[in-house]
Amino acid sequence: MSEEMLVRHCSPTLAGMKTGNIFSCCFETDEEMKDSIRRMNRRLVKKGLRIIPLRFREGRALIYVFRPSHLVQDFQNDTAYKILTELGYNVKMSNECVVHLMRRLGGSEEFPHEIGLFLGYPPEDVWGFIENKAERCKLVGCWKVYGNVEAAKRTFAKYKKCTEVYCAHFAKGKSIERLTVAS
Repeated sequence: MSEEMLVRHCSPTLAGMKTGNIFSCCFETDEEMKDSIRRMNRRLVKKGLRIIPLRFREGRALIYVFRPSHLVQDFQNDTAYKILTELGYNVKMSNECVVHLMRRLGGSEEFPHEIGLFLGYPPEDVWGFIENKAERCKLVGCWKVYGNVEAAKRTFAKYKKCTEVYCAHFAKGKSIERLTVAS
């Protein structure tokens, strides 16, 4: 897992604008993946970030980059709380929620629909996605929007601009530590 991959796929999370991002990454072995993640965590944990493998299959790892403090805050939303508790999550323990998500991912080829709550998506949009079986959304961008379209458009634009700016700074030699906002 390269720094460039983190910047390209996780800039809004690095900037502190978003709870988390996920991306897929190739690894030869489990040990190579774990070593890479350990090295990156040593550099970024002090900034309030965590990087974990959610799933490893056929040489590809699904990597979750997130801010635990944001996750705790996001799960306090009534809609998020309701969705997660109905699915068996212990919302009072965000670390346990991440482990539960990993189990759900491991037992299925598809992403559990609640994964959007772990990425900072608006709970009303996650609820709408679940209730409408991923159909009849109002807008498609970084996620499917069922709630506030104008707010979602603004957020999509902010994430895109953040990624462009971070990629440009990284290309000019700015380190991942300097790009990561402390929380």
